Amino acid sequence: TVRSVRELGWSGLKNGELLRRASEQFDVFVTADQNLQYQQNLRTLPVAVAVLIAKSNRIQALRPLVPELLAALARIQPRTLVRVGGMR
Repeated sequence: TVRSVRELGWSGLKNGELLRRASEQFDVFVTADQNLQYQQNLRTLPVAVAVLIAKSNRIQALRPLVPELLAALARIQPRTLVRVGGMR
């Protein structure tokens, strides 16, 4: 199930709490926050993280990443991070 942070009522949460809650309900947390991996110890969470690398977080910039994201989701493992996109 795909749910947004806003839909879940988690908009005001800091990244640590956000990831903790996500790990309780989801297998993968998808974000466009490229600094997340440097701000949190992702190995302590049972959730995998996919970071979308694009010029902006607007849908027009993210939409081309969908095929690569789907491929990454098929192979991602818990407690790992994958970067999806051209600007690595």
